[in-house]
Amino acid sequence: MSLEILKPGLCSTLQDTGRVGHQHVGVPVNGPMDALAQQLANLLVGNRRDAGVVEMTLQGPTARFDAAALIAIGGADLGATLDGEPLPPHRPVRAMAGSILAFGQRRFGARAYLAVAGGFTQDSVLGSVSTYRRGAYAGVLGRALQAGDRLGLASSFRNPPRIVLPSGLRRCIEREALSAIRLVPGGEWHAFTDQAQRTLLEAEYRIGNDSERMGYRLLGEPLPLLAPLELLSEAVTFGTVQVPPSGQPIVLMADRQTTGGYPRIANVISADLPLLAQRLPGEAVRFELTTLEHAQRLAVQRARLLVQLEREHA
Repeated sequence: MSLEILKPGLCSTLQDTGRVGHQHVGVPVNGPMDALAQQLANLLVGNRRDAGVVEMTLQGPTARFDAAALIAIGGADLGATLDGEPLPPHRPVRAMAGSILAFGQRRFGARAYLAVAGGFTQDSVLGSVSTYRRGAYAGVLGRALQAGDRLGLASSFRNPPRIVLPSGLRRCIEREALSAIRLVPGGEWHAFTDQAQRTLLEAEYRIGNDSERMGYRLLGEPLPLLAPLELLSEAVTFGTVQVPPSGQPIVLMADRQTTGGYPRIANVISADLPLLAQRLPGEAVRFELTTLEHAQRLAVQRARLLVQLEREHA
C-alpha cells in the first residue's frame, strides 16, 4: 500500500513532531511549521497526534493512492481535490484505490498537512520521520518529495472518528492573517534601546522573500542595541527573535539551528507559532507583548484540549 507522487508540488516533505532530545549534540528538532494543523489532521483520521504527515507549502503535489485510505488535510486551503471533487480542510474522506489527490488554486494560508489513517511507513532517523534537507538524511528524509517517490501506507480500515472540535481548537486562517503575533521578552530584551522595543511592538514588518523553514527574515525599521554586545552562542528555540548587526529581526522557525550568537530580543509564544507559519513572504506582521504566565496558560489549555481529543478518538 502506497501513495505515489506524480508531481511534487513546490515543497512537500514528511514531518512528524520532530527529533527531540538531540539538540545538545547539534541536531535540529525539525517537525511541522504549523504543529496545530499537523496534529488536527492526524486526529481527524484517528491517528496519534505525533504521526508523520506530508507538509505541503503553497502548491501541493499530485499523488495516486494504490489502495483505499482514510485521509484528511489540515491547515491551509491549497485547493485540494480528490478525483476532481473539492476536498476542503478538516474533513476526513476515504480515497479509493487509484484515486488522484491534486491541488489547484491556493485560497488561504501557506502550509497544508496530509494525514493518512494508520500513518506512513517510513524508516525513522533518530526517532523521527521529519525531513531535514540540510541534514542530508537518506532518502525522502533528506529532501523534498520528487515525482516517482512512493510513501508506504500502514493498513487501516477504520471509519473516520466523529470529532467535534472545541472552540479553543477551531481556526479561521483567513482571519488569523490579521492577528498580531504575541511575544514574550527575550534574553537580551533590555540590551535594546527603548525606541527599539517600541518599534518592534508598534511598527509593521514584512516577511522577506528569502524566508523559509529555517527562519523568517523581517523587513522594517531596524532595532538598535544600547551598545555593541559580544555574546557567547546560546540556545535558541522555535520562535526566537534574533537581531543580527543589520538590525532587521529574524524569527527562527522549525528547521532552526540549535544555538545562536545574535541578541534575542523576544520569543514568539508557542500558541501563535501556527499563525506565523501560515504567513507568506511579502505579508505584513505585527507584534504585541504578553507575559510568560499568559503564554504558558495558553499553551497548557491547547495541549489539554488536544490530549482530550486524542484519548477520546485515537
